[in-house]
Amino acid sequence: MGYRYIGSKSKILDVVLTKISDLCETGDTVVDLMCGTATVSKELRCRGYNVISNDLMTYSYHHAVTNLKFSQEPRFSKASKYINNRLGLSVEKTSYDLMLKAISMAEPVKGYFWTEFSSEGKPKNTDKSRNYYSPENAKKIDGIRRELETLRSEGCLEPYEYSLLNHDLIMCTNDIANIAGTYGHYMAKLSGRAKDELKLYKTDLLLKDDVDKHTVLQGYAEENAKLISADLCYIDPPYMKRQYAANYHILETIARGDEPEAIGVSGLRPWRDQYSNFCTKTKIRDSFRKIFSDMDCSRFLISYSEDGLLSLDDFKELLNPFGDVYIDEFHHKRFKSNNSKLKKDLTEYLILLDKS
Repeated sequence: MGYRYIGSKSKILDVVLTKISDLCETGDTVVDLMCGTATVSKELRCRGYNVISNDLMTYSYHHAVTNLKFSQEPRFSKASKYINNRLGLSVEKTSYDLMLKAISMAEPVKGYFWTEFSSEGKPKNTDKSRNYYSPENAKKIDGIRRELETLRSEGCLEPYEYSLLNHDLIMCTNDIANIAGTYGHYMAKLSGRAKDELKLYKTDLLLKDDVDKHTVLQGYAEENAKLISADLCYIDPPYMKRQYAANYHILETIARGDEPEAIGVSGLRPWRDQYSNFCTKTKIRDSFRKIFSDMDCSRFLISYSEDGLLSLDDFKELLNPFGDVYIDEFHHKRFKSNNSKLKKDLTEYLILLDKS
């Protein structure tokens, strides 16, 4: 399983973490303010930092919980009756393995995903079916989602257990989605991994007895900044106009466990409640200023790109009134959709704002 995600820092993780290690000591508090896949958050935890992870998207919240809040594998003790009934077993101690096996046996359903996002479905707001998933996988997603929401409503899952299972479902559906890069649109024909059967797999959890040292928040970065006190804030903002809430609408629907109205050819959920100012040239400056002003933190490390809405000179002009600015430049391979005409190599920057 892997992340198919614009801006994921998995390919440049070493560069980011090396810079953070130059600036912080083990035990310092580091903020991953726009955590996305929470890959950076997990590595920060692995290296002994106290981590505050935040993002606007619900799926990112589940990723962050999964990466930061487990000291041991969950037992799913409140779901033992469900597991025993589903598997026909009688065991005193349940486990993560048994839970995944039980929920994988959920009866396929011609539900919301089959109706709105498979080639056999009949969407409510368009005459043309959408081809995000094979009909078989869409029915399986519907069945698993129904099980998850029933278990949650009946109090059979702890909040962190629910986040973990959502994380697992998101990762597995992402693996077999019939998309070129994002969920802005689907491929005309099922291809590659989209033909494979959806299967739930265990996440390789980072198990450390330190969960009380880490905090997971969900909300706008510029609003939550005032709640945070840290030694360093790492910011990986959106670089372009493309809104994550629109481009990853299906993952957000899985994460929320809801069935929103699917609008237009792409079946977008109503997403204005997660509109990011960082994707808008007219608003990005004020949002950055609010973060720098409101957070109790003297150093900000910002990932930025030549693709950014602001030029590097404009961005430096924005930062200069707050303190000293230092810039490291490097190059790496760009994340691209299959039909993208963008050049392969991308110039990225690590920009340090030191307010001290």
